[in-house]
Amino acid sequence: MTSSSTDLLATGQRVIRREAGALETLAGGLDGNFSKAVTLLMAAKGRVIVSGMGKSGHVARKIAATFASTGTPAHFVHPAEASHGDLGMVAEGDVLLILSNSGETPELADILAHAKRFGIPLIGVASREGSTLMRQATVGILLPQVPEACETGIVPTTSTTMTLALGDALAIALMEHRAFTPEHFRMFHPGGKLGARPLKVADLMHDDPPLVAETLAMGEVLLEITRRGYGVVGVTDANGDLAGIITDGDLRRHLEGLMLHKAGEVMTPNPRTIGPEALAGEALALMNDRKITCLLVTAPDSRTAIGILHVHDCLRAGVA
Repeated sequence: MTSSSTDLLATGQRVIRREAGALETLAGGLDGNFSKAVTLLMAAKGRVIVSGMGKSGHVARKIAATFASTGTPAHFVHPAEASHGDLGMVAEGDVLLILSNSGETPELADILAHAKRFGIPLIGVASREGSTLMRQATVGILLPQVPEACETGIVPTTSTTMTLALGDALAIALMEHRAFTPEHFRMFHPGGKLGARPLKVADLMHDDPPLVAETLAMGEVLLEITRRGYGVVGVTDANGDLAGIITDGDLRRHLEGLMLHKAGEVMTPNPRTIGPEALAGEALALMNDRKITCLLVTAPDSRTAIGILHVHDCLRAGVA
């Protein structure tokens, strides 16, 4: 039997609505055991060990990865592999988070026994209140009894969606309790687009720009350029506003009789600057386009220099 495009669309909408409804039911059914689970995870001196079999195992891997990337040390242990030596990965001080929709997954038997033997706290997630997992758990979080998204009710769909969302809820609760910031997130994602959020000039600039007064003799200016090490200095007027910049090109152009001049006579007036809120990538593109190595950073809506950004600062941060 061939399904029409209308039938296929209706199936997709039905599945998504059924799973969305299940998530609403899950949210409304969370109780004090959720808070107890978060408290137990917070108290862990070791790692959070997440485990599950089959589809629950795939969800468990994702939950462990989310924990680890948001400040809660965690890793996944496959329950079958645990019975063949990987129980050594579960130690005193750890907390176990075990996922099983039925709560009767036979492959979990050894890891449950290990938890009891060594007094390792266990958070169980299942949909059957009287199941083995829920009885053995230190804290049990019960999934609501809702139908799977398929009409036969045999394919893990709604149940895995709820479990995944529950894992996210635990991770975010832990993250917010620890005041986990975007800067912390970036530490765990040095090579990822999520962690490497668009860096701004303010994130990378040096907030002590090299500046000299326009009346300063060039002999003193050269000393300041050498001392600061940027190869340039900004030149300020009598009001302290940025009036110009002196680069190696300016020095070459005024090489004859250089020491007879003052900074204001050698500088390039009205240099190109950038604001602190500009993206670092924009600054790098500007430096590449102008074939320069530094940009002075000015305060918003003013000509007051508040920093300097070197091309190497961008490259070290991975801006490209």
